[in-house]
Order: sequence, then structure tokens, then C-alpha cells
Amino acid sequence: MDRQPLEVQTLYAELIERLAMLEAQRTIGHVPGGFVTKSIKGQEYYYFQHMGPGGTKHQTYMGRRDEVLDAVARRYVQGREGVAGDAESIRRLCSLLRAGGVLTTDAPSARVMSALADVGVFHLGGVLVGTHAFTVIGNLLGVKWRGLALHTQDVDVAAASRLSVAVPHIGADVPGALESLEMGFLPVPGFDPGSPSTSYKVRGQGLRVDMLTPARTSGLGSVAVPRFKTAAQPLRYLDFVMDGSIRGVVVSGGAVLVNVPDPARFAIHKLIVAGERPVGMHVKREKDLRQAAQVLGALLEDRPGDVERAWKAAESRGRGWERRMTDGVTAMANLEPDAAAGLRALLGTLPSRAL
Repeated sequence: MDRQPLEVQTLYAELIERLAMLEAQRTIGHVPGGFVTKSIKGQEYYYFQHMGPGGTKHQTYMGRRDEVLDAVARRYVQGREGVAGDAESIRRLCSLLRAGGVLTTDAPSARVMSALADVGVFHLGGVLVGTHAFTVIGNLLGVKWRGLALHTQDVDVAAASRLSVAVPHIGADVPGALESLEMGFLPVPGFDPGSPSTSYKVRGQGLRVDMLTPARTSGLGSVAVPRFKTAAQPLRYLDFVMDGSIRGVVVSGGAVLVNVPDPARFAIHKLIVAGERPVGMHVKREKDLRQAAQVLGALLEDRPGDVERAWKAAESRGRGWERRMTDGVTAMANLEPDAAAGLRALLGTLPSRAL
């Protein structure tokens, strides 16, 4: 790995802070569309107008024009002016970051993640996982990954089937968000014809969105995630990598605030799942191990305590977890011996280590 310049790291931290502040201060001005009036039989009425998929114009009746609705319309215009200024500031920051060599995401994938963010997927607990998360984690750690392919068109989003704190009447329409992009997303049929789709793909292209959720029991098919109006594929060990997720930013032409796994948990999860890959997926297995090695390499230099805590948290889940982790370190040693040696040296200083 290579270190990003301190100036770039500082700009990236500022971008996260700026986006988090804007997310917390969302106003009516963030709603796409505009207020229009219609005169009917001498009376004026307010409608809220916006464009739907395919360029279809939609109007929602708001009520007869009065002082209250006039104030709402004024606040909307003022909010839109503020949003435009914020967007320009974010674009300038992204331009500086790209010039400084920050890790970036391809435009189609970033557009998909932006649409998911706009409808509230990440606000409602969605966590970006997979290679796109690996890219974001590199920026969070202030490093540039070396020798690994970072461009993928698979957008993997993990979400618990239910929120631990119920928020009534709040949800995010994932299929609707993808349809609104007009990129040609279609549901991918599952192996079980009776199960709802957990993936969406653009026909004839590699762009794909996979919805994932922690597996609670074995042998389950797709699991409904009602607040996202979709289903998700249950996977073992996913709850570990989702716990303690942190905020990061996807950088492309613009910026998208997302949730990504804690870097140490991400690396340990990669060690575990690498051993679960079947023989025919040796390429993905090697990618898991190399990503784990690079994240661990950065953490062992700068934040070894994070690795200790994450390892203990995984180890506390039982001997099966411990065995899979140690097997993962052994496999990693064949590809990235320095990372494996560094991890073994760190863990060897702790009591009751298996390594």
C-alpha cells in the first residue's frame, strides 16, 4: 500500500464531516421537484410537481393557496438555493480529492449508491460491503491499495431484516430507486422460483445490486426486508461485519455518504469467508485474502488495538469461529506472508492465543 498525502486525508475527513452535517440538516429543499399553482374557477391551488421514471410528470395536490402554503413554498425555494450551494462545495472538495489521488469509484456504481442514499437506505441501517467498501476503507485509513483490482460493478448492500429500534412509517423503496435511474435494472430470478429476488441487474452489462442480510438459521431462502421493499440473501457471519459500522464517503464526480464495516472487522470477516468459498471460487478466495492482508497491514502499523478488539470479538463467538480465523491466517500466509507474520506477532502477545 501507499500512503495518501496528509492534505488528502484532511480533505477526506472534512468531506465526511460536511456530508454528515448536511444529512443531519436535511430540509424541504432536498425534495426533488417544485411547487406550482393552478387557477381553477378563480381560485389558486398549490401542487407539488416532480418528474418520475421515463420523464413522466407527476403532480400532487397540496391545497388551496393561503399564507401557510405560501410560506412552505418560500421555504422550499430558500432550501433549494442552500442545497445548490452545498452541492457546489461538495463538488469542489471531490475535485481536489481526485487531483490528490484519492481512491475513486466508477460513475455508474456511484450513481446507484447515490440513488440508494437519496431514498434513505444508509440512513436506515444499510451497510455497503464488498470491494466498494474496501475502496472506501482505504480512504478512511489514508492509504492507496496496491496490486488489487478495485473496479467492480457489483454493489453489495447488507441490512438486517428488521431495525432494532422501530421507526414507524419510514422506509426506503430500493426497487423504485433503481427503476428511477432508468439504467435498465431488472430483478434477477433466484434458484427457488417461489422466492422473491434479492438481486437487480442491468441486462447485457455487469452492473448489479445484491441485497444481503445476516443468516439467523441454516437453510433459509431469501428474507424479506420490509423497510426496503425488497428481499435479501442471508449469509453467515455477516452480522459480525455489520456490527459497529462507520461512516465513509464514496468519491466519484460527486460524493455519497455511506456506512461501511469497521476496517478490522472487515479484514477478519474476509479471513473467515475465504475458507467458506467452494473450490470453483478460488479467484474470489484469493481476493478475500489479499484484501484482508492489505487492511491488516495498514491497521497493524497505525491501529493495532483495533485488530486486537475485533479478533477478541470474533473469538468470543466460539471455537468454530476461532478455527476459521486461524485457517484464514494460514491461507493468507501463502499469499501475503508479511501480513500474516505481523498479525501473528501481535496476537502472540495476548493471552490464550491459538496462533
